[in-house]
Amino acid sequence: MNKPKRVEVEIKHSVAYVTLARPKKHNALDMPMFEAIVNAAKALRRNRGIRAVIVSGEGPDFCTGLDVKSMMQSAKSPLKLLFKLNPWRSNTAQKVSTHWQKVGAPVITVIHGRCWGGGLHIALGADIRIATPDASLSIMEGRWGMIPDMGGLLALRQHCRMDVAKELTMTARVIDAQTAQTAGLVTHISDDPMAQAEALANELVAQSPDSLAAVKKLYNKSWFGGRGSVLMRETWYQLRVLFGKNRAIKTHNQTHDAEQHKHFKPRKKW
Repeated sequence: MNKPKRVEVEIKHSVAYVTLARPKKHNALDMPMFEAIVNAAKALRRNRGIRAVIVSGEGPDFCTGLDVKSMMQSAKSPLKLLFKLNPWRSNTAQKVSTHWQKVGAPVITVIHGRCWGGGLHIALGADIRIATPDASLSIMEGRWGMIPDMGGLLALRQHCRMDVAKELTMTARVIDAQTAQTAGLVTHISDDPMAQAEALANELVAQSPDSLAAVKKLYNKSWFGGRGSVLMRETWYQLRVLFGKNRAIKTHNQTHDAEQHKHFKPRKKW
């Protein structure tokens, strides 16, 4: 029997549109949804022709979190979700957040409706988050007597002060988009977040894919790193970019940004 399709992926003009496609269940996360998100991120990581990724949810909500009823139908599902051979690596639950940072292209999340629990962890895994004014967000695991365990802490600690993160996590409070932006969980608020995401994606498509991938990896690895490792990576990544074909294309066509993306080579493997 074929597994139900939970995620739609469409690539247009070098931009990958990833849509959580379980609208009747408000894109709640069951086992097939976890697996589909992870597989989509893996496929996009391998596709070095992608210039940007936009992740959104079909229906009234981005994602309302874990489908507890579905996951509890089998004792094996939670174990499968949390199991990992290497404790220092992501398990399946964590990969829906952490794997977006393994994609070389910038990832933008479009948030509308409810973005709760696991849904927020997915969104936090992206590089940029754009939300509607009436969106609601919550680190909701505490409501069920649990702790957040889907990799979102890796991103949360970069975007949010610790005292704010503790309060939001301990209370499982539902907050609006403006409060979320103040807390650092949302980058932009827009009445039409998809249009803004597409406009941003078009800007990114006009840049060298090598420089974008290098910036993403440099910041991810060095934001909290020691001074020496930051300086070393800056120099090493810059040398790789400078001697790459895409830098020459970008320099040659810098006055024709709208068209130059057609000439870019697949980005380097970073």
